[in-house]
Amino acid sequence: MSASPAQLQVRLGYAFRDPALLVLALTHTSYLPEHPDAAESNQRLEFLGDAVLQLILTEALFRLYPGDREGLLSKRRSTLSKGAFLAALARDLEIDTALRLGTSEEMSGGRSRPGALEDAFEAIVGAIFVDSDFATARRVVLALYGDLTARLAGTETIENPKGRLQELIQPVHGNNALRYEVVRIEGEDHARDYEVAVHLHDRLLGHGRGSSKKQAEEAAARAALDRFEADPAVLA
Repeated sequence: MSASPAQLQVRLGYAFRDPALLVLALTHTSYLPEHPDAAESNQRLEFLGDAVLQLILTEALFRLYPGDREGLLSKRRSTLSKGAFLAALARDLEIDTALRLGTSEEMSGGRSRPGALEDAFEAIVGAIFVDSDFATARRVVLALYGDLTARLAGTETIENPKGRLQELIQPVHGNNALRYEVVRIEGEDHARDYEVAVHLHDRLLGHGRGSSKKQAEEAAARAALDRFEADPAVLA
């Protein structure tokens, strides 16, 4: 069942003064050849929306992490604005059901194509900006994202737990404060089981197990991050 523009506005938390802008933001290039009355696709709005979204996230992260350097801020912004992340947001909003596609694109699965969903999300951000102003676009976008710290923790911890742990430790203890130690290896050569402990100087932060040393180290880092989430003082 497809979402109507009116239903989508409710999910977005924004009512367009010019609803045609939302319709345009949902118009894929494949729709135009079959509908001569539709003179434009969402590409120009996507171009604008990408820039607006980048500025919204840049400002929010700048204020949220006052101690972070440019490189880490850029990494976090990239995580929150990458295609897979935006496509997931679009699916949550059911933008996929509201896209205007050509027949061929529809038949080939274009409605679920991540690139089309990412472009549509950015086009909607651009449409909101054109329909209102930057402050309103920022309010709507940040409401859709929710808690940025939680969003980042969910992605960074899963994708790179060792890197995330290092980022937390480095400002206080320096680059070489963490130490990973293999404490046990069991099993045959083709079925090894490793156990690794991670230490902050001489203080044990966590244990992890895995079928390789790398997996065990990552599991140990996740255990340390879980402890930190429950009690930030453990990394002090």
